[in-house]
Amino acid sequence: PDSLRDALKGIESLGFRGCVLDGPLRGQATPFMAGASPAATFSKAVDLVSCQKDGLFGHMTIGRGLVEAIRPHIDVAGSRVFLVGAGPAARAIALELALAQVKEIFIANRSAPHATSLLNDLRELPGVISTPLEWGPHLEVPSGVHLVVNATTSGIKPAFELSQLRPDLVVADLALLSHQSPILDAAMKAGASVVNGLDIRAEATAIDFQILTDIKPDTEMLREALDEFLAA
Repeated sequence: PDSLRDALKGIESLGFRGCVLDGPLRGQATPFMAGASPAATFSKAVDLVSCQKDGLFGHMTIGRGLVEAIRPHIDVAGSRVFLVGAGPAARAIALELALAQVKEIFIANRSAPHATSLLNDLRELPGVISTPLEWGPHLEVPSGVHLVVNATTSGIKPAFELSQLRPDLVVADLALLSHQSPILDAAMKAGASVVNGLDIRAEATAIDFQILTDIKPDTEMLREALDEFLAA
């Protein structure tokens, strides 16, 4: 983190097209951007940096990746979503879902101030209802919800369990694992459709690649490469 400013200057000096950021670096890079996409501005973070004539430009593509990954399973327009998390990734996802015209987003997060901040920002957007849910080790999926998204860093040992899972749900988990996450395991046992972190990351990586190169890649090939890397 202490070298991030120099590292970002370095990618410009070396003629890089850009770079991908993850973890806490995503939030720390925003002051060094000459411009930012709406998703990066809303999420207050950057997961892709592209070098442009006017300087570094920040993108946040994980939300678009999620929307693309769930597209074969559900049309989110007019749907209700239960979003677990309120960090940068959750904020980017919430914005993209709002732009996709979801009707309502329920939000639960361990940090109440972060949840309140996201709820308030969503209320500034037209056409979407944002509703808080109390955080706890057992989170109940509200009736009427069509899509559940775990956007927390919980992976092998999530800090919560989901109850009231149903066969008519689509459940997505950002956790990038070589095997199914416990949350998706529980969803599958309930008969729900699931979208894992590999699917989401492959779609986001395809978006990143196209931004940097203007070439649309083979998303399935990217997913297979990610799967092979994690299994190694």
